[in-house]
Amino acid sequence: MFSRFRTLRLAHLHRRSLHFLVLLCLSLLICLWFGQRSVIATLPNSYQANASAGLQSNVEGLNAAQLVQRGVEHYQQGTFSEAIEVWMQALERYQAEGDLGNAAIVLENLARAYQALGQTESEIYYWEQTIQLYRQMNNPLQVGRIATEWAQAYTRNGQYQRAIDLLCGASGHSSLGGQCEPESAFGVAQAVADRLGEAAALGSLGDVYRLQGEYLLAIDLTERSLVIAQELGHLPYQISALHHLGQTYLTLAQIDYRRARFAEESEQQRQASLSFQAAQDYDRSALEYLQQSEQLAQTVGDSSSQLSALLSAVPPSYRTGAIRDAETQLQSARSLWDGLPNSQEKVDAAITLARLLQSSRDSRVGFAFSQPQCPTATSDQAKFFLEQTVSIAQSIKNLRAESFALGELGHWYECTREYERALQLTHQAQLIADQSLQMRDGLYLWQWQAGRILKAKEQTQDAIQAYDQAIATLTALSEEILIANQEVRFDFRDTIEPLYREAVDLRLNQEQPSVLIPSTNSDANINRVLTTIDSLKLAELQNYFGNDCVLVALSNEGIQLAQSDPTAAVFSIIILNDRTAVIVSIQDENQQIQQRFEWIQDDQENDIPKERIIDTINNYRKGLDRTRDAVSATLGGYDPTLAIQLYDWLIRPFENLLDDRNVQTLVFVQDGIFRSVPMSALYDGNQFLVEQYAITTTPSLNLTSFEPLNRRQIRALALGLTEQATVDDRVFPQLNYVDSELQAVTSILPNSVELLNQNFTRDRLRQALEANTYPVIHIATHGQFSFEAEDAFLVSGFDPDQNTQKITINDLDDLIRSTSLQNPVELLVLSACQTATGDDRAALGLAGIAAQAGARSVLASLWAVNDQATAQLITRFYEGLFGEQLSRAKALQAAQIELIRSPGRTAHPAFWSAFILIGNWL
Repeated sequence: MFSRFRTLRLAHLHRRSLHFLVLLCLSLLICLWFGQRSVIATLPNSYQANASAGLQSNVEGLNAAQLVQRGVEHYQQGTFSEAIEVWMQALERYQAEGDLGNAAIVLENLARAYQALGQTESEIYYWEQTIQLYRQMNNPLQVGRIATEWAQAYTRNGQYQRAIDLLCGASGHSSLGGQCEPESAFGVAQAVADRLGEAAALGSLGDVYRLQGEYLLAIDLTERSLVIAQELGHLPYQISALHHLGQTYLTLAQIDYRRARFAEESEQQRQASLSFQAAQDYDRSALEYLQQSEQLAQTVGDSSSQLSALLSAVPPSYRTGAIRDAETQLQSARSLWDGLPNSQEKVDAAITLARLLQSSRDSRVGFAFSQPQCPTATSDQAKFFLEQTVSIAQSIKNLRAESFALGELGHWYECTREYERALQLTHQAQLIADQSLQMRDGLYLWQWQAGRILKAKEQTQDAIQAYDQAIATLTALSEEILIANQEVRFDFRDTIEPLYREAVDLRLNQEQPSVLIPSTNSDANINRVLTTIDSLKLAELQNYFGNDCVLVALSNEGIQLAQSDPTAAVFSIIILNDRTAVIVSIQDENQQIQQRFEWIQDDQENDIPKERIIDTINNYRKGLDRTRDAVSATLGGYDPTLAIQLYDWLIRPFENLLDDRNVQTLVFVQDGIFRSVPMSALYDGNQFLVEQYAITTTPSLNLTSFEPLNRRQIRALALGLTEQATVDDRVFPQLNYVDSELQAVTSILPNSVELLNQNFTRDRLRQALEANTYPVIHIATHGQFSFEAEDAFLVSGFDPDQNTQKITINDLDDLIRSTSLQNPVELLVLSACQTATGDDRAALGLAGIAAQAGARSVLASLWAVNDQATAQLITRFYEGLFGEQLSRAKALQAAQIELIRSPGRTAHPAFWSAFILIGNWL
């Protein structure tokens, strides 16, 4: 049906059999064995040899038809390279004779042979040649079917939009209200009443959308394909559609397992339970489809599809407690693997089997094999499969497969601590992957692996060099890996982050804490640490915002540019596996930058475990959240114990340094859970941190503009919602003081425009931004940042055209960026946003909105604050910024201090510390 997709396809990074990436994306689709005149079309899917034993290599004297048959015999026996060789000769003869029909058949066979070898670029070339001939022969049925197979090759190669163009047209299925363009594969199939072609195109399109993260659309398209296959009684197509439905539900399960894990880590037990149950339900649905696919494949003797379904079913069987089923599935899969010919498919299946066999039962139950960690026990059977993988990859002359096979085997030896052999195999994998740009997407993995092995061998400098190479390679591939791949997007913390953090740990171990050092050498360890962690910040943001991310670094010298404000000190917080570092960059009396770092430690100089830091921060946030709606809350009733603890960890070690340098502004480049910490409310025992310093935060200094605020002809677009609203079955209460908040903004900034309630919709916002330039955009409404960027939104007035009351954050970013290319937004205010306690991905989204939307700075709230207190703080902020012409950071400081020193409950930090300034503080 949809072309023979691989278990653990090696055609593109995000579908590789890598121990760093998810190994549960095991999809298999049935080939479009359409053309009855195509010789391969008559072959069974299992490729069992029925030709005469012992093929003769001499083809002299054979005519074209005999050459084709000889190629078929090679293909049946799994000697695909030999099949290609004789088919090439047949093709030359048919072309010389002008026999277009048979030439097209041979071209199809060549494309499928290259597919079997995993050589996708060559496969794509021959599909293109094939379709040109069918167009020349005016054969629309074959044009449509070949277009589908061509699209599948692009999908395997990670070129999803090219695949969609071929299958449905440039606009895609979802953009056309379910209609595809006439020239597309699906459009052609409809025009010639080719129901098989429709089923194939729909299923292939569903697979592309699954890989792009559009799971509901993928399910809809694949179910439509299944219905057609059932109506036609076409079992191979049913096998494929059922398998792909199983794959989609497996992906949904993995996403919800990750949601459950994040929720549990942030102590949102109810949400964790709901997400876990949803994941279990998806796993059970996946198993139903996979079992149906496997049973049908067994019925028709399709051992390849049967193997793929079995391998896909093992992890969800373990996760749902069907342990005996999982063991049976593994055993059956091993038996089926023996019968496969040497091919890309057999390579992928072997790696999958090796990973499953050497993983403990607990890790099989987990989310995925997504970390570069070793199993609790290695398996000799796993080693056997990996050695077989190397041999098979070499026999089919697939360098990419050989590189990954060698790398996986190297990892096995790494885990058994046979480091010399591990390093030898890893270097072989590196050398192969470094031969062409098309294989660089695997290179960083083996560079990283080499770094780990060298570290274990205590060859520290060589290890650092290997880590640096891995990061450089990954950075060059960031768009492909971090944005396009939906699975890596959700597994980022396990699959990408460790590389950066391990590199940082190595370098920091070369330096002494508590020592001021000059920042004059770009190769100094502290400088390289800051550069590495900044690269991680960019990668995190690209990963969070996904395909909508258009981040562009403004500079590679963020620390140096930040010191254009001589009164600022930059605090970079870095969370490592077993400890946390704080690096301060500050100017000396000669205006030269100096740096010093400290480990977060207790009084006995013991490193504070990451778990204790997370618990402290979560409890600190919870204390503020519980107080925000308490009528009886007062500053006198505030318990500062945890605020003092955080101050002791982060600020107190640097107190004397800050005093000596007359620092006025603290710039925090926060990491992980620290993004959810309102730094302004840290307490030294006598006063809050904001009472001594203006405070700002940024996700990355290289994304921060350091241009002073241009106050000439400044005006605001002020939007807000006072009414109660319901979004996605969640009720958001009315905000009674939003009206007065917007009035304060428009009175301080003349010529401003206000859009309130029903006038505040996506279309009205777009029209306003297109009509005029607004350096300030102020939005006073409920906002929600969450685990996924796609779920982050602002509540708007009801839009009857869209039948919704929300504007997604990605929509907001697009609107602002598209209308402010020449005149960037100086300030974006989101005065009623909230992130969940401990949800560092949600806090990351909030922190990254300035860079994503192209705004120079953002003033936003970490949690929803009483709207009366919000109106008071916002009014004072604007008065300080535009009336007194304070810097952005100092204007926020003045507003927060006013609330601290005012009588009543607004002095409590629950009412003012939620507001954070992100980006440019000048």
